[in-house]
Amino acid sequence: MFKKVLIANRGEIACRVMKTARKMGIKTVAVYSDADRDALHIEMADDAVHIGPPAAAESYLVIEKILEACKATGAEAVHPGYGFLSERAAFPVALAKAGIVFIGPNPKAIAAMGDKIESKKAAAAANVSTVPGYLGEISDATHAVKIAEEIGYPVMIKASAGGGGKGMRVAWSKQEVTDGFTSSRNEAMASFGDDRMFIEKFIVNPRHIEIQVLGDKHGNVVHLGERECSIQRRNQKVIEEAPSPLLDEKTRKAMGAQAVALAKAVNYDSAGTVEFVAGQDRSFFFLEMNTRLQVEHPVTELITGIDLVEQMIRVAAGEKLPFKQSDIKLNGWAVETRVYAEDPFRNFLPSIGRLVRYRPPEEHVKDGVTVRNYTGVFEGGEISMFYDPMIAKLVTHASTREVAISAQSDALDAFYIDGIQHNIPFLSALMQHPRWIKGALSTGFIAEEYPDGFKPRKAEGSALEVVAAVAAVIDHLNNSRRREITHQMTGEPISFAKRRVVKVGDTELRLEVSGASEGPHFVSFIDLIDRPAQTLEITSLWRPGDPVWEGKVGDKNVALQVRPVLNGVSLAFRGVQERIYVYTEREAALVALMPEKRAADMSKFLLCPMPGLVKAIHVSEGQDVQVGDALAVVEAMKMENILRAERDGLVKKVNAKPGDSMAVDEVILEFA
Repeated sequence: MFKKVLIANRGEIACRVMKTARKMGIKTVAVYSDADRDALHIEMADDAVHIGPPAAAESYLVIEKILEACKATGAEAVHPGYGFLSERAAFPVALAKAGIVFIGPNPKAIAAMGDKIESKKAAAAANVSTVPGYLGEISDATHAVKIAEEIGYPVMIKASAGGGGKGMRVAWSKQEVTDGFTSSRNEAMASFGDDRMFIEKFIVNPRHIEIQVLGDKHGNVVHLGERECSIQRRNQKVIEEAPSPLLDEKTRKAMGAQAVALAKAVNYDSAGTVEFVAGQDRSFFFLEMNTRLQVEHPVTELITGIDLVEQMIRVAAGEKLPFKQSDIKLNGWAVETRVYAEDPFRNFLPSIGRLVRYRPPEEHVKDGVTVRNYTGVFEGGEISMFYDPMIAKLVTHASTREVAISAQSDALDAFYIDGIQHNIPFLSALMQHPRWIKGALSTGFIAEEYPDGFKPRKAEGSALEVVAAVAAVIDHLNNSRRREITHQMTGEPISFAKRRVVKVGDTELRLEVSGASEGPHFVSFIDLIDRPAQTLEITSLWRPGDPVWEGKVGDKNVALQVRPVLNGVSLAFRGVQERIYVYTEREAALVALMPEKRAADMSKFLLCPMPGLVKAIHVSEGQDVQVGDALAVVEAMKMENILRAERDGLVKKVNAKPGDSMAVDEVILEFA
C-alpha cells in the first residue's frame, strides 16, 4: 500500500480524499494556488506545495507542477478528485513516466470513455442505445447551427471534455445555438483546457439516472446501483438521491448490466459513472461516462456501505475488488443537496466573499438517521471568484426516502451561513415541494416549477405558527435580557404574559407570550381565522446571540436560522425566509401610519449582477439596443454570464471594458 498520496485538487473533494487516506494510514500532500493559501485542505494535509497563481490554467491544470510537487514530497501516487485533471488522459501518462501511480482508470479507458465524443462512438460500436447527435468535432458557431437544424431543436451543446455542467447549453433556436456555442466553448477551455464541442438531441422531460461502476486491474467490474440527479439548474446537479424513485428492479438490473458491459469493453479499472437519460416510461439511452469520482458519490456510499475512495486507492495499488456483484445490497435511501455560493433571489448569481459565520449541522448517526457534511471551507475563510461555487454537500441517509427527506429538511434548517449569499433557502423550499416529495421528477423541474425565478415559500399553516411563536419567544427573551442589563422594571415578573402583534409578511397575528428566562414559554394565538385559538408550549436552550434556534414547538422538534433585525427577527425555516416584526399593540398602531419607502429607480443602468471579470462589451456609446440584445459578458466562478437588454434603449455611456474586475452593482453601462 502507498505511504504518501498527493491530491491534485482543492476544496471539498481534496478534504474528502484526505479523510479516507488518513483512515488507511496514508500520509497526504496538498497542492494550492495563491487564492487557496489559507484553504482547509492545506490544513488537513501532512504536507503542502504551492503551485502558482489563482487561475486554474496556471496552477491546478498544469501537469508539470503536479509532477514537481510529487517529486518534492515523495508522493508515490496521485488522486485527481473530480474536475481539473481528473479526465485528462495525458495526466496518468505523464505520471507513469515519472514512476508515480494514478489513482484512477488507465489512460486508454479515459481516452475511450472520458472524451464525450469518443465515448459515444464506443457505445454505438457496442450496440448501446445512444441519444441522436453529431459525434464529430464542430469548427465554429455557423457549423453548429447547421448541425442543430439537421438534428432538430431543441439541442444540447456540450464540451467533449466537460463535466459539472461547465461548457453546456440547451438551445431552442438558431440564435441560442450561436450564442451558446461560443460561451460553452470559452467555458470549456477555461475549465478543462479543451474547447472541442459536440451537439446532440435534447430529450424533452427526461430524467437523469447514473450507474456507479467499480473495476479493478484483474478484469472484475461491478455496479453499485443507481443515483438520480434530475434536479438540475443550468445542467448542473442540485439534488441527488440513491436509489432512484423511478426505477424498478428490472430496469435497475438492465441499466447496471449495460454499464458493466461498457466498462469491461474498455478494461475499466477504477470508480466511474455511466450516465443515462431516461424517459418517464423507464426507457433509457446512454449519455456519457465520467471516468472519475462523482461529486454525488456519498449517496452511493451510504446505501451500499462501500467507501469508493478507499476502493480506488486499493485498486490503484493492485488489489482485487473484495466483493462480487451478488454481494452488493442497497440499504435504505440517501439524499444529497449541494450548498452553493449563489443568490437564489437574484437568479442564482454567484456570490463571493468571507464566510463571516459558517455553522453546518452536526454530523451524527442517531435513531437510524445519518447526517454528513462534506466541505472544504471554514468560518472566516473566503469564497473565491476563481473556482466552483460549491460550499458543501449535505447528505442524509435513512431507512426510507420520506425519512431521508425529512432529515435533510431538518439539517438544512440548522445550516447557518453569513457573509455571502447561498442557496440554502432554495434547497429548503425544494425539500418541501410536493412534486419532489412525490418523486415526479425531470431535468426541467426547476424551470417548470420556478418559471419566474425563485421566491421563498409563504409562511402559512403550521409553518406560520412556528415562525410567529418562535419570533415572539425570541423577542420575549431579548426584552428580559435588556431589563436585566439595565435594571429596569425589576419589580415585574419576567414570566408575566405580554400581549404582542407579530407581523409575518402581510399577515398580522395577535398573541400572548409568557414564561421565565429558563423556559418553558407559552404562546397563545388569539385571532386565528381558520381554527380555534390555541396555546403552544415552546422549549429551547436558545440564548440571545445564538445563530440557530433549536427546540420544540408544541410536539414538533424544529430548527430555525436566526438573524436579528430592528423590532424583530429574520427567521429561516422549511424554505420560509421572513423578516418578522414583533410589536406592542401601541407600536403596531403607529407603524401602520408610517409611509412605505420606495427604492431608487436604477432602470437606466446596467449593473454588474455579481463580482466577476468583464469578458466582452457588445455595444458602444450612442448605439440603439432592443430587448434581448447581448450587452456584456461577465465571467465568475468559471461560468460566463451574458447580460441582455431588458427593454429598448440608447446606450449613453460605457463604463467598463474587457478585462475589468467588477463588484456587485457596479455600473457597466448607462442608458439615455
